[in-house]
Amino acid sequence: HIPQGPVCTNLGLKPGQRLTVKGKIAPNAKSFVMNLGKDATLLGLHFNPRFDAHGDVNTIVCNSKKVEEWGAEHRETVFPFQKGGTVEITFGVNQNDVTVHLPGHQFTFPNRLDLSVFDYFDTQGDFTLQSLSWE
Repeated sequence: HIPQGPVCTNLGLKPGQRLTVKGKIAPNAKSFVMNLGKDATLLGLHFNPRFDAHGDVNTIVCNSKKVEEWGAEHRETVFPFQKGGTVEITFGVNQNDVTVHLPGHQFTFPNRLDLSVFDYFDTQGDFTLQSLSWE
């Protein structure tokens, strides 16, 4: 069973805006997830750092989901997370992609669903949300 964290709806994030997430990673973390999209069925960005899950070790797996249909997985091998540590991640919404700002690293993920607004955010897994801010 994957623990479900808070769910945010009606965020209204548009291109040029950003969402900053701060929280604590569980000491025995295997993986955690942050989802950003229109709603729970249309996820523009499924962000899944894996310490040791699904055959991946210290890898960030990103994807998109349209109803029950997942897209192609995108992997980042930079892994600036520590079990039991705190982390701050910023998601910058652009016209055609989302920029993910991690400690000491950033990458972009395409807006495959052509979402004009990101209303939905949730966290799951071995992560405790401490604060959420957007501008």
